Amino acid sequence: MIALMAAPFAACLVLTGIHCYLGLHVVTRGVIFVDLALAQIAAFGAVLTLLFGCELSGPQAYTVSLLFTFVGAGIFALSRLREKVIPQEAVIGIVYAVFSAAAILILDRAPHGHEALQTMLVGSILYVDWPAVLKLFLIYAAVGVFHYVFREKFILISQNVNEARRKGVPVMFWDFLFYITFGFVVTSSVKIAGVLLVFSYLVVPATCAMLLAKGILPRLIIGWIIGFVVSVLGLFCSVRMDLPTGASVVTCFGAALIACSGLSAYLSRKA
Repeated sequence: MIALMAAPFAACLVLTGIHCYLGLHVVTRGVIFVDLALAQIAAFGAVLTLLFGCELSGPQAYTVSLLFTFVGAGIFALSRLREKVIPQEAVIGIVYAVFSAAAILILDRAPHGHEALQTMLVGSILYVDWPAVLKLFLIYAAVGVFHYVFREKFILISQNVNEARRKGVPVMFWDFLFYITFGFVVTSSVKIAGVLLVFSYLVVPATCAMLLAKGILPRLIIGWIIGFVVSVLGLFCSVRMDLPTGASVVTCFGAALIACSGLSAYLSRKA
């Protein structure tokens, strides 16, 4: 079992590392479903290639997915204008619904559409190999270094966009860079983990950490610990009970969020 689960577990740890950090930005901005929308856009790009005889795991599918996420990055950056008529969350929700429906229409006509739909939702992380894990690590490491170098800009526009504008920071430009790097992460993640698992790794550890701590570093550490523990439990339950891996990990994330909510309430009463 250890030999079988080593690569999937390593992939889960890599997912935890970058998604927890990006999740803190997403939750702070209040655009919770932007990851789900970008993941769906990436999935749409991949399933679109099925109509041309390509494989979901092939380079053509990855390239088209990446191009579509760049389009999504532009849409979400533009939706955060100073004078906005509709909330950004509304734009995100519309984008998610439209691309989900379009993907279903394509899968209805594509060969093996049912299997592709299941892969799009819950991924196939149980079958990931070490070269794929290494590729994920290198992509996420590059994104992490980029965000570290420009961390002051990204943190400022996430925590206080009005202050950023007052200081003359070009918010739309840095938002676009944020969503571009976000798109690289999501496109690579959806390919192996599926839409639901990617969303869970992004939002749940960050939410749990924000319930239990203040400050970016403490929240990152707590989020990484939660992601590690949930990955172990989810993969263990999947193997021992013969359950779908992605769904098992997502369910464990739900249980972790409930536990952290209860712990947060207990600590608040004690204080």
